[in-house]
Amino acid sequence: MANIDARVVKELRDETGASIMMVKKALTQAAGDHARALEVLKNLGHNAALKKESRETHAGRIEAYVHGGSKIGVLLELRSETDFVSRNEEFGKLAHEIAMHVAATNPVSVEELIEQPFIRDEKETIGDLVKKASASFGEKIEIRRFVRFSL
Repeated sequence: MANIDARVVKELRDETGASIMMVKKALTQAAGDHARALEVLKNLGHNAALKKESRETHAGRIEAYVHGGSKIGVLLELRSETDFVSRNEEFGKLAHEIAMHVAATNPVSVEELIEQPFIRDEKETIGDLVKKASASFGEKIEIRRFVRFSL
C-alpha cells in the first residue's frame, strides 16, 4: 500500500503515541486496516521495548500523590534514560497516573503492578502503558519502586 492517508496516520499516532514511521510501517503491513495496524503496532512496540531492556536508566522523577481526604499517599519512582524525558510533561502525566493507580489498587510489588489492568482502561496493563511510553520517547522507561501509605 503505497498511498497511506495522513488522517489515518494521525489517528493511529494519537491513539498509540507511536512514531510516524512506526505507524506507516504498521499500516503498510496491515494493508491499511486500522484494527490490524493496531495489532502490528502493539507487536512493534513490544519489540522496541525489548531492545531497550538492557539500557540503564539514570534519570527519572519521584511522583507524590495524596488521595482526597489525605488518608492514602503514594511515592513512585519512575525512571528514564535522560533528564530530557523525565522533565517532559507526558512523562509527568504517566508518573501521576501510575501513582493514582497504586493508591487505588494497593499492589505489593512492581512485578504485580505492571501486570495489573490499568484502572482507567482495563484493556491495558500498567506494563503496556510503560511500553507505550518507552516507544513514544525512544528510551527505556521503568517503574523502579513505590511505597503506599494509608491511615
